[in-house]
Amino acid sequence: MRRTAAALAGLLALVAGHPVVTGALPPAPAATGWHSFEGTWTAIGRRTPIEIEDGGTAVIVEFSGAVAVTHGSGLSHGFQGRLIGYDDGQDVSVGRVVWTDGHGDRIYSRLRGERLEAGKRLVGTITGGTGRYAGIMGEYTFSWQYMIPGEDGTFEVRAGNLSGRFRRDGGSP
Repeated sequence: MRRTAAALAGLLALVAGHPVVTGALPPAPAATGWHSFEGTWTAIGRRTPIEIEDGGTAVIVEFSGAVAVTHGSGLSHGFQGRLIGYDDGQDVSVGRVVWTDGHGDRIYSRLRGERLEAGKRLVGTITGGTGRYAGIMGEYTFSWQYMIPGEDGTFEVRAGNLSGRFRRDGGSP
């Protein structure tokens, strides 16, 4: 009899919308509209340095390369990523980023973070897109795993810990 009463109470609680177990489960991505993603970004570019006070160096950077989305859904798995940015030589970096997929659809973002060096963290704010990414908003973070200088001012970079989230309803991240 007790077992039947407990089962009936559990069924009534479930029907009433109250969880039988304690603690709420996190909402599913579809319920909140947010979708997570992870990936890598490998690129080649140029650095243009300028000397600043105290013997430091500020740098303008421009590079492009492959952005590979390795986990998550709702985005293409591959993009051509382009960045133009500025490192003040002390502790601030800012920039703009465009990711273009194989169909020509784009995702735009702003970057802000620490110096443009290996191991330093950058935060991207997704500000919009074109085509299938129209209305996209979100955020992502990454840090450069390495920055290898080449000849004639070029360099190669790789971020293997790119992760973020997005939604398409135009709400703020």
